[in-house]
Amino acid sequence: MPIVVNLDVMLAKRKMRSRELAERVGITEQNISLLKSGKVRGVRFDTLEAICQALDCQPGDLLSFEPDGGDAGHGEPR
Repeated sequence: MPIVVNLDVMLAKRKMRSRELAERVGITEQNISLLKSGKVRGVRFDTLEAICQALDCQPGDLLSFEPDGGDAGHGEPR
């Protein structure tokens, strides 16, 4: 998947555990784990906002775009 979730990196930079983030954001620790692993198909903007507030970061610190393979942007139009 071209969207990579870097939540684990930000947690490490802030020296915060998933449990503490879950409590601050108001979601379950299991949902934090799913976000960290990238196994979610979406995230609500209010949840993303709460995570950014808790970690004092920007959405771009949590999410990055990494195109698949070498053909990204070439070949047939989408």
